[in-house]
Amino acid sequence: MAIRIYNTLTRQKEEFKPLREGEVRMYVCGPTVYDYPHLGHARTYIAFDVIRRYLEHKGYTVLMVMNFTDIDDKIIKRANETGEDPKELAERFLRIFLEDMKALKVKPADVYPRVTEHMDDIINFVKKLQEKGYAYEGSDGVYFEVRKFRDYGKLSKIKLEDLVKGARVEPGEGKRNPEDFALWKKAKPGEPKWESPWGEGRPGWHIECSTMSSKYLGESFDIHGGGNDLIFPHHENEIAQSEACFGHEWVHYWMHTGFLMVNGEKMSKSLGNFVTVRELLKRYNPEVIRLFVLQRHYRSPLDYSEEGIEHAKNNLERLYNTLENIRVAMKRAEISFRWDEPEFRAYEAIRDARRKFYEAMDDDFNTAEALKAVFEVSNV
Repeated sequence: MAIRIYNTLTRQKEEFKPLREGEVRMYVCGPTVYDYPHLGHARTYIAFDVIRRYLEHKGYTVLMVMNFTDIDDKIIKRANETGEDPKELAERFLRIFLEDMKALKVKPADVYPRVTEHMDDIINFVKKLQEKGYAYEGSDGVYFEVRKFRDYGKLSKIKLEDLVKGARVEPGEGKRNPEDFALWKKAKPGEPKWESPWGEGRPGWHIECSTMSSKYLGESFDIHGGGNDLIFPHHENEIAQSEACFGHEWVHYWMHTGFLMVNGEKMSKSLGNFVTVRELLKRYNPEVIRLFVLQRHYRSPLDYSEEGIEHAKNNLERLYNTLENIRVAMKRAEISFRWDEPEFRAYEAIRDARRKFYEAMDDDFNTAEALKAVFEVSNV
């Protein structure tokens, strides 16, 4: 059975056909490293870890790239608050992120590009957009002129006229239109900066991912993933600048994870309703956290609660008890040349569970249904 993927771009499930036979090129937006990762972040990276592992299990070679945004307004703000050098602060939280993902058994990406190590590539990308007439220099930086890209809004389904309503250019901004977004920001006093044709400064957020993903995966690749909150404006702007630069379709399948919810609100740093990965790992086995995340389909909202985590813990113990019972039974079993009803019943349960598991995973990586099949075996 072919794998079907829900493509955010088309809002429907499509048969997965990679651009190169037997190979999948995949980019997942990584973190802005200015604080400890929370469970909402972990939900996304565990989901894409399982997607990657399943593709590999099905025989694909997967090239996985995940970036680090190691220079950003949030990093500069946090560094000013703590009195740290922005570079050192970013490096510290980058290492913490990698440690947390390793603890959660998330396979490392093949490439972890950092923004600060790709300044020349980013500058060259912006120059190409300027040469093609999609970018212009303003008083405070270089901007992408959204109205020149006809397909703007095709991922988020946002209409340009709705975006423009009520929007305005703020005092001090050098852009022509309110919907235009920054490709390069000219340096402000005391900020980290790099040399460029437009003066000292640093990149805008969106251009970073377009540049780094295309550098390692090519001008067209298979899967681009991230959280639901990145659909607009981040991924919409990535599409605009990438397809304007390359002149053709850039990414074939867009995949997005649902929000992690706490009491009806999205878990986030800004709302202060988050629990860090480190806090949870002090209390729970990493496999409990993974099982908690995977008991919901990756596109569905996931409600966080202590009861939910405890439920996952009990379910995991149940699975391990089943495996231990099977191990003991096989160790004690004698070779038999005939099966009675219990043997046939167990065989049929395992056969049906295997079929259901693969059907679920082939249907847009539905881990929730796949796990149901696994738990059915534990009830036999």
